[in-house]
Amino acid sequence: MKKLLLSGLLLASTFIVQAQKTDTVSVSSKNSALGGNNELKLNLIMSIAGIPEINYERIISDDMSIGIAVIIGLEKETDYKFGIIPNYRVYFGGKRANGFFIEGNAAVISSRSDYYDYSPSAYTSYPPGYYPTFPPISKTYTNFGLGAAAGAKFLTKNGFVGEIYLGVGRLFGNNSIEAYPRAGITIGKRF
Repeated sequence: MKKLLLSGLLLASTFIVQAQKTDTVSVSSKNSALGGNNELKLNLIMSIAGIPEINYERIISDDMSIGIAVIIGLEKETDYKFGIIPNYRVYFGGKRANGFFIEGNAAVISSRSDYYDYSPSAYTSYPPGYYPTFPPISKTYTNFGLGAAAGAKFLTKNGFVGEIYLGVGRLFGNNSIEAYPRAGITIGKRF
């Protein structure tokens, strides 16, 4: 009698249990677009200014991320030659790493400064009143800095990312450049 009752209960429980059917193609494509932890972006404003900036960001939780930006000065007239800017962001949006954010950053920036030598020793071999034009003397400085920025990130359903942010940083050390901009309109992809 016990075996019959136990068998009937087991059989009845199989009719009550329902399995869920999921579409694995749509779930996996949705997760890959919106659920990725990595982003690669290009700063359009800095690229137009002749200092292209490429950003990589790693999402460490729904409201925090760490990243690194690399800038390279391509034009001769720009003072910034190379820079690495690691950053930490905190997001205040309702979605994962999306919406309004604040950023703290540090920077190692190499800059160039041109100056002219106006010392009297530079003119001793020339007649009085004659001042030759010397080529400028270039000096390269590498300094450390700290800064902050605030902005907003927008994410599409396909995983494309757009950002707009504005901030500034202060460089410490002996150089002609005392600050670095942290501003941009970026586009990229989350993967």
